[in-house]
Amino acid sequence: MAPSALLRAAALRRRASIAAALPAISSLIHTSTRPPSPSTYPNPAARRHLITLSRRPCQHPPSSASASAAPPSYYVDKILLPISFSHPLSTSSRSTDKDTDKKDILPPPPVSWVERLLPEAARPYAMLARLDKPIGTWLLAWPCMWSITIAAMPGELPDLKMLALFGCGAVLLRGAGCTVNDLLDRDIDNKVERTKSRPFASGVLTSSQGVCFLGCQLLLGLGILLQLNNFSRVLGASSLLLVFSYPLMKRFTFWPQAYLGLTFNWGALLGWAAIKESLDPAVILPLYTAGICWTLVYDTIYAHQDKEDDLKVGVKSTALRFGDSTKQWISAFGAASIGGIALSGYNAELGWPYYPLLTAAAAQLAWQISTVDLSDRADCNRKFVSNKWFGALEAAVPGSNLQDSS
Repeated sequence: MAPSALLRAAALRRRASIAAALPAISSLIHTSTRPPSPSTYPNPAARRHLITLSRRPCQHPPSSASASAAPPSYYVDKILLPISFSHPLSTSSRSTDKDTDKKDILPPPPVSWVERLLPEAARPYAMLARLDKPIGTWLLAWPCMWSITIAAMPGELPDLKMLALFGCGAVLLRGAGCTVNDLLDRDIDNKVERTKSRPFASGVLTSSQGVCFLGCQLLLGLGILLQLNNFSRVLGASSLLLVFSYPLMKRFTFWPQAYLGLTFNWGALLGWAAIKESLDPAVILPLYTAGICWTLVYDTIYAHQDKEDDLKVGVKSTALRFGDSTKQWISAFGAASIGGIALSGYNAELGWPYYPLLTAAAAQLAWQISTVDLSDRADCNRKFVSNKWFGALEAAVPGSNLQDSS
């Protein structure tokens, strides 16, 4: 007999044996799964319970007459799998598990340019300087730009060289401030959810490496400072006291955001001094005060992200100080900031475009204060980041002196 004929005969025998076994399996399933008749229970309550169960929809096995037509997988599922489980290869069960996992797992943060472009050895230092989060650099740079544009002669563009120098200086000084902050707070950062992945808190960098990096940052910052006049050099160097002491304020006072305002808005003084080689209190002091009040707005919103962790580790902030009254407080500070900008522009005799631009800046600040959800960390961060647009509008306000060439 040919090999192909032998194979066909073996296949027919297997098929016949399976068909003969299916009725027995079907009767076994019928016997084991079909509930007894309600008449077998003399207790009326038991009969009612059994009738209720019998009315529930369920998938009945095929009758013995059609058992041969039922797929073998039906009996495998019935006999081998528990009732409370679906088939492990079922598409519906896999999708349900995936949907549950997606709800439990937060989406990963977007990959920054630091991770994409820089070599692996340089990434911790870039992260330490917050080069992947430029919002802090913008917030530090804008007060410098405000005062430089106010100091420009009527009808002339601001000094572009000064704008470039102060932009680079903002990157370096903000990075140095972050290095100092992380060095002093490394024992706190590893207890706070948002900051535990920072280079010192996570152990990626050591303190000695951080000190060396800080030295490089300050050396580069000194190179920029030496490009300015002598008055500005002294004024700029004096800001280092604020930079180095700010990280300690959260341990002693509920107003570290006010101290940050003193530090971050020092550029409002320095930018004017770099152009004029002096300070005009009538213009600069209202501008500096406005910047401090603005910082109290955005950094209080920012601090609401960490208020639960701050309570645990024992550090202070205006978010904890203001509590449920936060919106009233930051509304007052926002109004004071707009008022300070208005007074500074009035004393500087800016042109007519000053007023609509100032109104637009005030509307942006009112929008973020009125719409922020202080219980939502993501929304607090979004409103905080939106302050770069407020700063840009305020920078455009002093530029209105281009209209006044008289």
